[in-house]
Amino acid sequence: MKVFTETQRFNQWWLILLFIVVVLIVTYDFFIEYHQIEIGAGTKTLTSFIISLLILGLVTILIFSIKLTTRIDETGIYYQFFPFHFSLKKVAWEELNACYVRKYNPILEYGGWGIRGLSRKGRGIAFNTKGNMGIQLKFKDGGRLLLGTQLPEKAKLSLNNYQYKLKSDS
Repeated sequence: MKVFTETQRFNQWWLILLFIVVVLIVTYDFFIEYHQIEIGAGTKTLTSFIISLLILGLVTILIFSIKLTTRIDETGIYYQFFPFHFSLKKVAWEELNACYVRKYNPILEYGGWGIRGLSRKGRGIAFNTKGNMGIQLKFKDGGRLLLGTQLPEKAKLSLNNYQYKLKSDS
């Protein structure tokens, strides 16, 4: 039995740097504005600053809590895009015509990273956090699903191990 598991997050250095820069800009802007206003308006500015930091903090927590988990085993392919999925979603081998690892263009094909695509038809739905390699699933009903991977060779080995499951039901 060959089991593949992978967990990915939005943890790119440039994304972390972007959030640090945004926090610094918001904080700097607050202090500049706070020192230029009248004493009576200080509470209003402080409240808006606190609300801005809370919203920024919640967005930061949301983005950095996102986690894509993928599992391939003898029963099928499982995926979870937490916090949007609270449990693993199963795609049984019997539902698939094909599955393989491929290189894709996240911007041109799906418009970026995250949850992309509105339906499984056409290019389909993509769940990805970074990079340009993915596990392409083609369903018997014509739908498509792409799961991003940072371990394409390991995913390919696991998928090759279960190709007989696709052929036996076709």
